[in-house]
Amino acid sequence: MPFLTSVFFGFVPMFIFAYLLYWSDRYEKEPKVLLGAVFFWGALIAAGGAFIINTVLGLGVYFFTGSEAATDLTTGSVIAPIVEESLKGLAVLIVFLLFRREFDSVLDGIVYAGIVALGFAATENTYYIYTYGFQENGWGGLWFLVFVRVVLVGWQHPFYTAFTGIGLAVARLSRSVFVKFIAPLLGFGLAIFTHSVHNTLASFLKGLSGLAVGTFIDWGGWFFMFIFLVWAVARERKLLKQHLREEVSLGLMTAGQYRTATSAWAQSFARLTAIFNGRYRATQRFYQVCGELAHKKQQFATLGDEQGNAAIIRKLRTELGQLAPGAQA
Repeated sequence: MPFLTSVFFGFVPMFIFAYLLYWSDRYEKEPKVLLGAVFFWGALIAAGGAFIINTVLGLGVYFFTGSEAATDLTTGSVIAPIVEESLKGLAVLIVFLLFRREFDSVLDGIVYAGIVALGFAATENTYYIYTYGFQENGWGGLWFLVFVRVVLVGWQHPFYTAFTGIGLAVARLSRSVFVKFIAPLLGFGLAIFTHSVHNTLASFLKGLSGLAVGTFIDWGGWFFMFIFLVWAVARERKLLKQHLREEVSLGLMTAGQYRTATSAWAQSFARLTAIFNGRYRATQRFYQVCGELAHKKQQFATLGDEQGNAAIIRKLRTELGQLAPGAQA
């Protein structure tokens, strides 16, 4: 029972957090299969690989120093941030390289990075809750670790890895060779740096007062990322308003559908209404196509016809016109 409880509170809250990230991508949802794949990459490959590599390198440090304190500090502040952000970031890099057409915006970078990190956190939380919670301090320790790992530091891994996603997204959307080179490195470096800062502070800040200070610093970083996420969503709405006006003038969508497409809440209401009149599938796909079309038009404007953007735009426009008569406004 204690182990199953640890698994439940390790994974279920992270599934909920992952859904919140998925929900935040209001105008152009990423494929659920791809998001599920990166979540389980984080939970299995990244978390399992990090446990093995961190352990082996930590033993190496102890072998050379003979000091448990030096080993713990080096592992937490140097080894773990580099290893864990590399393994989580590898999933985002694979999406970036193999599924570039799904990597359309800064928000996409945050979503993919955040969800792979939540998969990692699910496995890590399960391990911490059971090993350092229940096995060391019984049920009281288990519930305390649930509170710490889920409530106090639940968003720490998505916060770190989001920088890697942002760096890759900036590179994806830039014409500059310099930006394409430096942005991923800068994002990855920030992921390692913020991870290292958290772990280093955790090594020195002890007791409840230390936990309070660490939580305040962590939540400050999360607040910054939340504001950035709100900006990214607002920017996507602006792109839809800018690029879909032409579709109205071409007769591919109505003015009412345009207003709905450029409002997240109106889209949600349209989908809800469509459930009751048999138009849900057409409505769901119509507004997804609206988001994809706006992003491809933006990419065509900034990057030109890379990877056949013009052909993709024509295909999406054709589908949009076919779906429009059945889509709820």
